[in-house]
Amino acid sequence: MRTFGCQMNKHDSERIAGMLSGMGLEPVPDDADADVIVFNTCCVRENADERLYGQVASLKALKLQRPGTLVAVGGCIGQRDGAALVARIPHVDVVFGTHNIARLPALLAAAEQHRAPAVEVFPSSDGDFASDLPTLREHPWRAWVPITLGCDNFCTYCIVPHVRGRERSRPFESVVDEVERLRADGVSEVTLLGQNVNSYGRDLYGEPQFARLLGAVAGTGMPRIRFTTSHPKDLSDATIEAMASHPGVARYLHLPVQSGSDAVLARMNRHYTQESYLALVRRLYAAMPDLALSTDIIVGFPGETDADFEETMRVVEACRYDQAFTFIYSPRVGTPAASMDGAVPREIVQERFDRLVAAVQASAFEKNLPLVGTVQTVLVEGPSKRDDRVLAGRTMGNKMVHAACPDSTTPQALAGTMVDILIEDAQTWFLFGSVRG
Repeated sequence: MRTFGCQMNKHDSERIAGMLSGMGLEPVPDDADADVIVFNTCCVRENADERLYGQVASLKALKLQRPGTLVAVGGCIGQRDGAALVARIPHVDVVFGTHNIARLPALLAAAEQHRAPAVEVFPSSDGDFASDLPTLREHPWRAWVPITLGCDNFCTYCIVPHVRGRERSRPFESVVDEVERLRADGVSEVTLLGQNVNSYGRDLYGEPQFARLLGAVAGTGMPRIRFTTSHPKDLSDATIEAMASHPGVARYLHLPVQSGSDAVLARMNRHYTQESYLALVRRLYAAMPDLALSTDIIVGFPGETDADFEETMRVVEACRYDQAFTFIYSPRVGTPAASMDGAVPREIVQERFDRLVAAVQASAFEKNLPLVGTVQTVLVEGPSKRDDRVLAGRTMGNKMVHAACPDSTTPQALAGTMVDILIEDAQTWFLFGSVRG
């Protein structure tokens, strides 16, 4: 399995892995050992397309050596390109879209039986919320729980509504029941998923029900609850209250701003202004002073002026972000922004981007410093990538923490457990400390 893109894609990959496991297949670490290679793809930005086509094209030699190996491409690029994928890369055996993941086993069987490509991309969902597929979780103690699929916002730069479809909510009871089952199965952390979780339930119940859902999920006793993504125009005071009042809900929020300029936000079709966004952030910090806040920012959107970019920098300074996912604008064919005038020269965009990254790094370090000397409860994820004797885990604020493992155990043995760590040092993206007790 190779997965590109968002958390929804990661969850879809776990479901794909579950179906493949049900076919009698098991994961292997290397392409050369695989009977089936699946790419679950993203097309939000141009570099994701380039990576996908490059990696799939590189398998041509493997297919010549092992013609029985099946190569499948799904996800958003599969949904967008369909049979054009096979025309461009003939050694692709299966193409499937975002609406027909459940059909993958049948498509693989058809490709193997007929020795010809099997392409099936549903133009839109039939309305069913496929929540009952088998899942092979990457970590037994962590689970993704989708609550909505698709998006109704149609930001002018975004391809997601065109490949994921219109927004559809999962029934309230179905979400809560799944979280209860996961809790009984030993899961310590769930992440509620949606392109815009804050509008959850509008299609089913006539008005958003996310705050009520968050309270009900917290009521299951799940130790940690995260959610993503939040659209600023729909984040309600009721949701802020639910976050602040339930100790199991993480003190972390991803709140994409995209730009600080009202003119750019209007061209993006974001439906809020700089001031309404900043007012929302002020309410969040008032309710949760310890909140960790992250965002998405696009640099170089068509028509962005120096003055527009300075407004973005003003927002970064005011919001005190712990993290920002910063992107240089990438036009996507089929979106309104792709045909807008006012392309910004690359050298200007790069200079703005570099300034933005430096400002975010300074903000992240400043937010980490006050945590030195505090004790943080960390959900251990396993060993550090650099030292297998050092544990790595995350705080309620989504901060990565490293600490030497006690002599009596190993980081792997502690994976999925909560450990109290005294924070002794802070860096821009990491905290360091020692295990207490």
